[in-house]
Amino acid sequence: MIDAVLEYAQQSGRSFRIGLIYDKKTIIPSGTKRILDDIDVVIACDTMSLISLQTALLPYQNQLLAITCRGEDQIPLLTRVIPHVPYLPAPTTESLQWSSDKLLMRRRLFYHDKKITPKYSIAKDATQKTITKIEKKLHYPMIVKPTGLAASRLVTICYHKDELDKTLKKVFRSMKRVHKDTGGNWEPKVVVEEFLEGEMYSIDAYVGSRGKVHFCPLVHVKTGRLIGFDDFFGYQQITPTNLNTTSKEAAIEVAKEAICALGLRSTTAHVELMKTEKGWKIIELGSRVGGFRHMMYEFSYGINHTMNDILIRMNEKPIIPKKIKGYTAAMKFFAKQEGNLTKLRGVKKAQVLSSFKKIYINKKVGDRCTFAKNGGSSIFNIILFNTSRSALLADIRRLENMIEIQTQKK
Repeated sequence: MIDAVLEYAQQSGRSFRIGLIYDKKTIIPSGTKRILDDIDVVIACDTMSLISLQTALLPYQNQLLAITCRGEDQIPLLTRVIPHVPYLPAPTTESLQWSSDKLLMRRRLFYHDKKITPKYSIAKDATQKTITKIEKKLHYPMIVKPTGLAASRLVTICYHKDELDKTLKKVFRSMKRVHKDTGGNWEPKVVVEEFLEGEMYSIDAYVGSRGKVHFCPLVHVKTGRLIGFDDFFGYQQITPTNLNTTSKEAAIEVAKEAICALGLRSTTAHVELMKTEKGWKIIELGSRVGGFRHMMYEFSYGINHTMNDILIRMNEKPIIPKKIKGYTAAMKFFAKQEGNLTKLRGVKKAQVLSSFKKIYINKKVGDRCTFAKNGGSSIFNIILFNTSRSALLADIRRLENMIEIQTQKK
């Protein structure tokens, strides 16, 4: 993010100071501590205290230009900060909550336009009474989703009553722990939705202070379920897509309706959609940039996604180049079996692929590997880019063949 701001400043001839606000009780990793040296203003305070926030921000009121946050786990902090920066363009705290809580989101979408959202029900517990109520309202298969959790954590598909009963019990047993471990948003609740059959896509958009929306290109998403996992993590994301102009326009129209339904403004929105036989449907959306999008949009289009997120919060028009530079893929790798990681091979070979750009290794040998549906995260993520789509697909195939992940149950 720092590099993106500095790059824009150099290109535009403008000058910016970068600030960071965080909770003083946060334990900062050693690698991040070094990055703090590149930040002009570092504000550490008790972010749960209104007085502490007000006092910390007061000296900078006349210097602030825009405020943003990157991850979904930081949106609750953003909602607490916004009232203390009243003269900055920002989304309302209500819209942030609507876009972070899957139940509130589904309600807003449903009453705005029933055609763009799946049917849903609320599960307050895992009793037979609750299951009967859900079955009267929805048809199998169903998707169980805890609200306020990102990266498909604890999201599970159920094809019959026994699976729904087992899943709800597991989710209610695990939800508070995962919510705490991953920095989940808002109060833990569970929404059950009818499963959408189709192809998944996502798109990021910049929403101005008066609701004008500037869309980035669409991204095609392949979930873990399509490669044999009983899980919904985003296994592979690729841009540009092969969609025709009519399909793209229809997707953008539905995404625009969803953004309007949640009342978003002065923010970047990340929208996930499903292309079904009955048209485009909204899976969910958030008031944030999408995962890996800053790299995917930069490599494929030359879009400075991080700076555009700041520009829209400054009431300035984002810069969105249209020319395609090439094809980018972002991939997440999980173990096929839960357990302790005993072998991870092929990572070094992956880094000599002609399409290789970046890798993030999240786990080492000995670490616990858990599926996303059980609250876990990936073993590693990798970004690939190539000017040729066929060459990129060939390298993806090579990558899949060279990676070996082994785990052992305790």
